[in-house]
Amino acid sequence: MLLVPTQPVASQQLQCQLANQAVTLNIYQQAYGLYIDVLVGVSPIIQGVIALDRNRIVRSAYLGFTGDFVFVDLQAPAGQFGADPVYTGLNTRFILIYLEAADLATIGLAA
Repeated sequence: MLLVPTQPVASQQLQCQLANQAVTLNIYQQAYGLYIDVLVGVSPIIQGVIALDRNRIVRSAYLGFTGDFVFVDLQAPAGQFGADPVYTGLNTRFILIYLEAADLATIGLAA
């Protein structure tokens, strides 16, 4: 599990190397929520996914992405879901976590 550093800005692009994948993340606020695109190299894996608290972003192994991402509301009451992320709380209230293949296997989910 790795923390992906984000900034509290309405639109940002992050590039990182994860599980031997050159990953680009586009994170952007729209009128009805925060959205994310995941690309490997220049190939889109998934685009326009709404960011929800503790909800996996990629989800499907057939897309060919190793691992997954999840936003977490750090102010959520114990054992409960919190608020869905908004850009103003990124990296303080709302963090983005990369789940490695081993993390997904530990919780019984396909990588």
